[in-house]
Amino acid sequence: MLKTSEQHSYLVLENYIGGKFVPCQTHIDSYDPSTGEVYCKVPDSGREEVEAAVAAAKEAFPDWSARSPQQRAQVLNKLADLIEAHLEEFIQAESKDQGKTVTFARAVDIPRSAYNFRFFASSVLHHTTDCSQMDHMGCINYTIRCPVGVAGLISPWNLPLYLLTWKIAPAIATGNTVVTKPSEMTSVTAWMMCKLMQQAGVPPGVVNVIFGTGPRAGDALVIHPDIPLISFTGSTATAQRITERSAPYCKKLSLELGGKNPAIVFADADLAQCIETTVRSSFSNQGEICLCTSRIYVERSIYSEFLERFVAAAKKWKTGVPSDPSSNNGALISKEHLEKVRSFVALAKSEGGIIHCGEGVDQLDLPEQNKSGYYMPATVISGISDSSRIMQEEIFGPVTCVSPFDTEDEAVSKGNGVRYGLSATVWSRDVGKVHRVAKRLQAGLVWTNCWLVRDLNLPFGGMKNSGMGREGGKDSYHFFTEVKTITIKH
Repeated sequence: MLKTSEQHSYLVLENYIGGKFVPCQTHIDSYDPSTGEVYCKVPDSGREEVEAAVAAAKEAFPDWSARSPQQRAQVLNKLADLIEAHLEEFIQAESKDQGKTVTFARAVDIPRSAYNFRFFASSVLHHTTDCSQMDHMGCINYTIRCPVGVAGLISPWNLPLYLLTWKIAPAIATGNTVVTKPSEMTSVTAWMMCKLMQQAGVPPGVVNVIFGTGPRAGDALVIHPDIPLISFTGSTATAQRITERSAPYCKKLSLELGGKNPAIVFADADLAQCIETTVRSSFSNQGEICLCTSRIYVERSIYSEFLERFVAAAKKWKTGVPSDPSSNNGALISKEHLEKVRSFVALAKSEGGIIHCGEGVDQLDLPEQNKSGYYMPATVISGISDSSRIMQEEIFGPVTCVSPFDTEDEAVSKGNGVRYGLSATVWSRDVGKVHRVAKRLQAGLVWTNCWLVRDLNLPFGGMKNSGMGREGGKDSYHFFTEVKTITIKH
């Protein structure tokens, strides 16, 4: 829906509460990252809107939780059907709102968003519970799992609909109702999905979407006494705030946070496959994926060859207008984020690092209307100390650092030498070595000779400052339900 404001036409979003779109009095500007221009007005919701959404979710809970898993699965599958029926609209909207390429949104974001509903529609039908006999006492014990109630879901801006549906799908499949807050920077596809809820058969109040900032809408959600559970994906700093604010209420928390993910490349690696994949793992989606590789450790005997070939491949990774099919990367999310990422490259230069390609080295050729967009070419840095902020802090942009190592023990030590522990990749043809190294790395996910291969049945999540809890088939089922032990004496 377009509403005119002064001489410009902006997309004006509304909250979705109790099955209805509800206008908001105040709004936040949302920018098209590819041009740097405001194109959308997002509700600046606060406590009042969250109260209304929680009330609607509480009212809807008894009926929705009483439905069978099969009945709920039908609704999830219908929602997936409708997203797929509007696939191209969602693809174009996600690209415009986030800055990612249309190609990436078409290959990854939107198909996965629909699949999240399909996966959990099926997964919820196949869980079993426990039973134990105590014949000597004439008792039998068994467990049941019950939905928790109203789930609070907060999703990030990098994979907007993909990560929002990754939370909504298991929450409602298990019988909960939800109040969710997408990022205020990327709210459009969530709003578009709300338009499909009624047609999919989602009862009013089962899914409520509140738009706004973390300090206002997010905080009101986190401290609401009638929300017993919070699932959050985003930065470690925000997660610390959520933990503090929710502590008085003893809420269940699932926190999927940042990463500073290493790739460890041994001398016996298939270099052609390794370089092709590691360019992708370093720079996909502008490097704005929590699983992206930002530290590459290469065995010294092949370090020079790897660096030369990797830089050559990175230079071919094209940054350009998101709608251009030849673009590998689009624009970063915001001007502020672009400046933050650039500041890390400047820091690397000041510390004596070598910028082999990318920021400050390669010029981008952009059309006139895109020159104010938030673009940055794929950037490769070497010569940086492991203690540098560049090697320790999450940059979340198209920047990766390459460094040599001599022994397996040193590689593991370097890989583990940060406060994060989300993912890692190991490159070697030695089966024993990949098993040994994978076991020793402090990371929730370790890929060997590949990257981003995901079985959604298996646990997803990080160690150390990369999070708390796991997501995935059984893990999401356990998080979004409470287990109850029942004993029957006969």
